[in-house]
Amino acid sequence: MRKLKLFQFLETLFLVLLIVLPIRFFLFEPFFVVGQSMEPTFHSFDYLIVDKISYRFEKPQRNDVIIFRPPVDPSVFYIKRVIGLPGDTVIIQNGHVYIQNKHHPQGYELQEPYLPSTDTTPGNGVFKVTAGHYFVLGDNRAASYDSRRWGLLPAQNIIGKVELNLVPISALFKIVRSGLAR
Repeated sequence: MRKLKLFQFLETLFLVLLIVLPIRFFLFEPFFVVGQSMEPTFHSFDYLIVDKISYRFEKPQRNDVIIFRPPVDPSVFYIKRVIGLPGDTVIIQNGHVYIQNKHHPQGYELQEPYLPSTDTTPGNGVFKVTAGHYFVLGDNRAASYDSRRWGLLPAQNIIGKVELNLVPISALFKIVRSGLAR
């Protein structure tokens, strides 16, 4: 009986190592949000699932939310939104973001429905996005340390695209507390 239980345990462990670990390390990875740079879209302690494989087959698109290692400190992870693509010129002026590129040589104002209507983008600047790089901003523009401060993001620093926001821990605590308090 003991040998059977040991065999079942080892079989389960083998399956976990064979199936779950490759998925975790090569396809999807969980991350916790720390900080307020992506509010109101994501909050501290939101639990995210990041797709690590899609960008092997396609390039990041404008408005994708990504996890990456910033060039200023590759030992940490950041979460930001892709604003400028290779070949774009990103212009920040009077609180607004404008994009110029070969399809829009006169430029256009970037529509950002994910931002509260009262939010603006602090600072002024012109940023030419070179090949193999991206320009990223946090959704909470006043509290985000992003491409306005440290420059362009090299494509090779991108870990993946945020695909899923699981129940935030803070919301889970509220649900549990509301169920307990009567």
